[in-house]
Amino acid sequence: MSENNQSVAEYFGCNVFSDSVMRARLPKNIYKSVMKTKKFGVPLEQSVADVVANAMKDWAVEKGATHYTHWFQPMTGVTAEKHDSFISPTPDGGIILEFSGKELVKGEPDASSFPSGGLRATFEARGYTAWDPTSNAFIKDGTLYIPTAFCSYTGEILDKKTPLLRSMEVVSEQALRILRLFGNTTATRVTTTVGPEQEYFLVDKKYYDQREDLVITGRTLFGAKPPKGQELEDHYFGNIKQRVSDYMKDLDKELWKLGIYAKTKHNEVAPAQHELAPIFTTSNIAADHNQLTMEIMKKTALKHGLVCLLHEKPFAGVNGSGKHNNWSISSNDGQNLLDPGDTPQDNMQFLTFLCAIIKAVDEYAPLLRLSAASAGNDHRLGANEAPPAVISMFIGSELEGVIEALENGTTYKKPNGNEEFVIGVDALPNFPKDATDRNRTSPFAFTGNKFEFRMLGSADSISCTNTILNTIVAQVLDEFATTLEKADDFDKALKELLVKTIKEHKRIIFNGNGYSNEWLEEAERRRLPNLVSTVDALPKYTEEKYVSMFEKFKVYSAKEIRSRTEILLENYSKVINIEALTMLDMVKKQILPACISYTKTLCDSAISKDTVGIDSAVEKSMASKISSLTASIVNEVKALDEKVISAQDCEEGEAMARFYRDEVFTQMQTLRASVDECEMCIPESEWPLPSYTKLLFTV
Repeated sequence: MSENNQSVAEYFGCNVFSDSVMRARLPKNIYKSVMKTKKFGVPLEQSVADVVANAMKDWAVEKGATHYTHWFQPMTGVTAEKHDSFISPTPDGGIILEFSGKELVKGEPDASSFPSGGLRATFEARGYTAWDPTSNAFIKDGTLYIPTAFCSYTGEILDKKTPLLRSMEVVSEQALRILRLFGNTTATRVTTTVGPEQEYFLVDKKYYDQREDLVITGRTLFGAKPPKGQELEDHYFGNIKQRVSDYMKDLDKELWKLGIYAKTKHNEVAPAQHELAPIFTTSNIAADHNQLTMEIMKKTALKHGLVCLLHEKPFAGVNGSGKHNNWSISSNDGQNLLDPGDTPQDNMQFLTFLCAIIKAVDEYAPLLRLSAASAGNDHRLGANEAPPAVISMFIGSELEGVIEALENGTTYKKPNGNEEFVIGVDALPNFPKDATDRNRTSPFAFTGNKFEFRMLGSADSISCTNTILNTIVAQVLDEFATTLEKADDFDKALKELLVKTIKEHKRIIFNGNGYSNEWLEEAERRRLPNLVSTVDALPKYTEEKYVSMFEKFKVYSAKEIRSRTEILLENYSKVINIEALTMLDMVKKQILPACISYTKTLCDSAISKDTVGIDSAVEKSMASKISSLTASIVNEVKALDEKVISAQDCEEGEAMARFYRDEVFTQMQTLRASVDECEMCIPESEWPLPSYTKLLFTV
């Protein structure tokens, strides 16, 4: 049967060394050992690894693979890979194909050129990759990809996967303590699951190639507003254009082959903007799958003459792109711990987890904010398209009524008035599946049986956010369990704990419009932190309270947190620097010559008219305006040049990042305003850059 005639069920996961493939190809005892490692973290013996490696190699070769790579996630925010072939020489000058357990379990890429934030000197090059058996190997472009962790020769973690795996372990341990207190003896593991919705733009490659800013920075640094944007709200959920539909079909197919649960696709709010949403899976696999999804989005677009833009704000004046991190927590005996449940006991268990999350989000809000901090995402947050920089929680009016009644020791009355519940240890309302509306302005919203963290930028890795989310929830569950395990009267102690938690942390709950100025004023009255930019947020990482928590759970060491802070601040400065240099290059080589050339055209026309006695006032007026704008652009270019040079004199780290934000970026905005005004005065045929109209409305 040809590939085109295959059903999705027939080819789904065909390029994945999945559990079913292992069950078919591995001896029963070897398969059981691998499953113990995947499910319970039991170390894999070398002899078992050898058998798995050989079976993996045979399967990969049968599918046309010639190489293997340890695929990892360094702190660049993207993935990395070094490819080695399966071939080994034979004495007679031939080759055999080999792949050992040692090669499967451990690799040794050069670590010197990856960001380390001072963890390693440049000349200290040795790094190690270690197989992550919880995430399946897969084949892509003729190579066997093996998901791995990445660490330095001295043991410091240099990647985003390792801390995520550690955080998943600690939240499982602490959640099990809570479950035991509620009499659950069957659950042996608790897992956090994630479904990251991915927004993106598609533009025609021929126009993309003519925009140096898009090619170099991923966003348009110049561009006058088009006559139509998203005002009519006609693109959102609208009919998908054929070219885009063809792309989406190919994208789904490539993702499904890799076992990625691509589920939903639709047009987003801005013109040329779209969204893909997957089905939930464990946090670690979701992070791996999302990195693959972003890569395949870009590759598939090129096959259709398109370019996929994942920058958080590729176009000014229309919505940018985010990544909504839908997070939930479940036990391996079948409970979603964020589902209100059907019995009073289960509901009290739900309320315990809900209050723990309320406290975690309130106490550790700066950590969640910085997990979404980047130069690109600073353009989005609070821009009437994404949540504000203030962290708050939406839980809906019904749940808010429940916790208020619990706090006050009063009777809760359901909105329909038909039923009353006394809020106490033994009774809690049995909520319908959708007990809340949705609030798209909330950074952290309860949506029935999960929380949606909406602040992440579209290009971000979800690993950092989920590492932080898992760890802060584990911290509060640890505090709850420690208190309740000592109690003589569990029911009484539980009620007192929940009431105390609500009283101290209800300030984080806000069900209204997060875009409004009134909310920002109210948030200030509640003393909620408003970390407006990346430079405000990142230094919070190294505060003692947060460092102690990460060290207690062995998710990060203090040294590793400092390194990450340095890397992120340095990245912020580099991004702004590259954007500023790109602006200067475009203005000097393209925009100023176009302005001068068209001014000359107008002046020549005016002279010609004057010669024959025709009124040339229009040409003179236009030439004067463009000439004035050109002079402004020249002055602003000079000022930006000087500020970029001055930035190099700043102390690296926070001081340099602040200078780039306050001085360089501000000057970039001033320069852009003059250039965009000039674009409106010059014919499209004379302007060197494709317009927003072409970029947004021609796919």
